[in-house]
Amino acid sequence: MAAGISRFEGKAAVVTGGSRGIGAAVARRLAAEGAAVAIGYRGNQEAAEKLVAELRAEGARAVAVRSDVADPEQTKDLIERAVAEFGRLDVLASCAGIEHFDALENITPADFDRIFTVNTRGQLFAVQHAAAHLSEGGRIVLTSSVSASRAVFGHTLYASSKAAIESMVLNLSAELGARGITINAIAPGGTATDMAAEHAASYQHPELKGTVPMPQWEATHGALRRLGRPEEIAAGYAFLASDDAAYMTGRTLQVDGGYF
Repeated sequence: MAAGISRFEGKAAVVTGGSRGIGAAVARRLAAEGAAVAIGYRGNQEAAEKLVAELRAEGARAVAVRSDVADPEQTKDLIERAVAEFGRLDVLASCAGIEHFDALENITPADFDRIFTVNTRGQLFAVQHAAAHLSEGGRIVLTSSVSASRAVFGHTLYASSKAAIESMVLNLSAELGARGITINAIAPGGTATDMAAEHAASYQHPELKGTVPMPQWEATHGALRRLGRPEEIAAGYAFLASDDAAYMTGRTLQVDGGYF
C-alpha cells in the first residue's frame, strides 16, 4: 500500500471470516487505510482477538464478534454490533467460506446444504443485513473464486456455490444501485493460506496426484508462477470498497496471478 493513503478514514467496515487468511488480510488493509473494522469469526477467538489487538496497537478502531455466517441471525448481530460500536456502516467485505472436494457419487444432501449454507446463503443474508444500514456510497464486496469458471475434478459443490455469488452481485447491482450502493465480488486464485495448504493437492488432476510436487504444479498453472499472498488479494477488496471503484458494480474481479 502506498504510504499516506487513507481511503477509508472515518468509515466503518464489517469483515466476515476475518480472523484468518484472506479475511484477516482484508481487515488489516482496511484498517491501515483508516477504517474502523468489525471482525466476524466462527471459532478461532484467539486469532480474532490477536488481530484486534494488533490493529488497535497501530491506532485503528477494531472489535471481534463471534458470528457463524451459517446462521443469518448471528450475521445480523455482527452487523448491528458494528453499527452500535462505530455509529455507522460503510463497507461489507464478505470473506467467510469453506472448501469441499468429492466425486459426484459421494455427494450427499448434507454436503450440499453445508457448502451452500455458508458460501452462498451466508453471503446473501450478509448483504441483506448490511444493506439495511448502508447509505449512498456504501460498498459491498463478496467472495467468489476462480473455481467458478474452471473445471476441477471433484470440485462441483464448491465451484457452484461460488458461481452463484457472481450471479448474485450481478442481479443485486440494479436493486442496490438505485440506492447508490455498489456490490461486486473478488474471485481469488490460489492463495497462500492455511485452507490452501490443506486442499492444494486436490486441485491436481487425479492422474497427477503424487507425481508432480506442488511447487512445480503451482509454477506451471499461472502466469506469475506462484501462489498469491493474502495481502495481494486484499488489495482487490480495498479497491472495490473504495471510491476508486465508484463506477464499478455487479462485476467479479479475478485476482489470480494469471491462473490457467
